Amino acid sequence: MKHLSEMAIFAKVVEAKSFSAAARQLNLTKSAVSKQVSRLEQALGVRLLNRTTRTLSLTGEGNAVYEHCARLVAAAEAAELAASQLVAAPRGTIRLSAPVSFGTQHIAPALSGFLARYPETRIELVLLDRFVDLADEGFDLVIRLSGRLPEGHVARHLLDIDFIVCAAPAYLERHGTPQTPADLATHNCLLYGHEGFGSSWTFRQKQGKQDEQRVRVAGNYQVNSSEAVRNALCDGLGLALAPCLTVHDDLANGVLHALLPDWQAIAPFNSAQAVYLPNRQLSPKVRALIDHLVEHFAVPPYRKG
Repeated sequence: MKHLSEMAIFAKVVEAKSFSAAARQLNLTKSAVSKQVSRLEQALGVRLLNRTTRTLSLTGEGNAVYEHCARLVAAAEAAELAASQLVAAPRGTIRLSAPVSFGTQHIAPALSGFLARYPETRIELVLLDRFVDLADEGFDLVIRLSGRLPEGHVARHLLDIDFIVCAAPAYLERHGTPQTPADLATHNCLLYGHEGFGSSWTFRQKQGKQDEQRVRVAGNYQVNSSEAVRNALCDGLGLALAPCLTVHDDLANGVLHALLPDWQAIAPFNSAQAVYLPNRQLSPKVRALIDHLVEHFAVPPYRKG
């Protein structure tokens, strides 16, 4: 295949966001890198980059070509990695990010087993309730709660996440038990402030026509932590649409009651995924961690023990 080296250099320039940075990473001169990119542009007959003295950006054609180049480089790196490190023991530092509540409750407890299993590894776990850019922030792996995969990323599914409407008995004694989704409009609904939830909840009938209903809800408390929602629920402050992972034990112990048994909540996200970049070498340490998490969540946490 022609122009593989030029394609690899072009991909590095895009990822490094400058010719100078790419040259340093490739141990080449800036002029050599620039010439290789120009040679690729001439061979393809398209302009790949918009160059100014201060900025560097992809053209439309450059964006399309970069995606193909990145995949080629990733495949070459994967082949090299497979040849040289197939039997290598996982070692080194893994930078991992996860949402605060989910990371605290479910990711952190899974890591002790991994570190015991692979003593030459080290994990830096960063808990953040915001979107994390893997490339810019230098993470090897990010745990995301989502309904769809971010564009340009690769993911392994870890766990399905179901949601349920529930409340404490004390709250239901004071305000009554809703029988249909429409009844929620008259209740104090605790709002889980994760992106996409807002004040509109959607439900689908489990049987029959499986009609959907969307209900506008309101309440006096909103927080971006499922654990904080759980605490407010247990205090009888209101009812909430909460992750089953968070409230399962309280439902089993009678601290909370499940509501609307004939309806399935349709939440903005329905799974936990381990996300990484396709153009980054999936090293033995990261692959081992992903495999460990998949194995850990093979049985949902609320079914363990």
